[in-house]
Amino acid sequence: MSLQFPAVPADIRHGDMPGDKVCIGEEHIQKAQAIYPRLREELDAPKDKKAVMAVCGGSGVGKSEIASVLAYYLNHDGIGAYVMSGDNYPRRIPRDNDIERVRVYRQGGLHGLVDHDLLTADVSAQLRRLWGEEKDADPAAAQALPWLAVYQQSGRRALTGYLGTPNETNFDEVSDILARFHQGEEAIYLKRMGRETTELWYDKVDFSNIQVLILEWTHGNSDFIEGVDIPILLNSTPAETLAHRRARNRDGKIDSAFTTMVLEIEQKKLEAQAHKAKIILSKQGELLSYADYRLLMAKE
Repeated sequence: MSLQFPAVPADIRHGDMPGDKVCIGEEHIQKAQAIYPRLREELDAPKDKKAVMAVCGGSGVGKSEIASVLAYYLNHDGIGAYVMSGDNYPRRIPRDNDIERVRVYRQGGLHGLVDHDLLTADVSAQLRRLWGEEKDADPAAAQALPWLAVYQQSGRRALTGYLGTPNETNFDEVSDILARFHQGEEAIYLKRMGRETTELWYDKVDFSNIQVLILEWTHGNSDFIEGVDIPILLNSTPAETLAHRRARNRDGKIDSAFTTMVLEIEQKKLEAQAHKAKIILSKQGELLSYADYRLLMAKE
């Protein structure tokens, strides 16, 4: 499909996550242009038919920016599009969710030590020191403390059972919104979440002229969601994701071992879901078949 792309102005509409900083660069535009012809082929249906596409991938890979550009192109071509951020639907505000992730990891690690009869008074004292230094997830520390490897393995297993699951996120609410959109509801209440407990509200969004709902979210291709028609995977390795986060300076603990572990777990879940993606784009902006994707990831 040969398409002419309009220039992307600086003030295009972004997703609906309060306070999200979206900085669209030439790289995002080029990637959106690589995706768009394939997307239009997937959307080749009567204009009165509603479609949900999900732009998913690791943290910092450009989901918000690329989703915004795709929506701009769709709207420019007369196909009404709206970008919805899945980050509005965790069960806890970001600060509290970060705390819960650490709690789940540490509780799981403690259970592992108990199960292996390793939680002596000396180990407990060393562990409290590591907690204070925030080094209990550091693999290097386990080289001198064999019991810590058991703790880390058990904690990682527990965290895997929390990240990207209904324990962390209200997938049912997201699926309900997608179902309402598919059914043609002209106005739907969408959740808004800030960074404080008082920053929680709902906006009534007009969908009467929207044909495509774009869900931009790390977990947009999850098995826990129902109603996504076109999953799009923006691929990146954990190392590439960490480099993106460092460049964007998204939080104060980018280089922490715990953050690295979270990114690795998320990456594994994205890989497990990748077979469902209808469009896969590499970090370099190349469209990949699923077979190509598997070969690429096998080299990492």
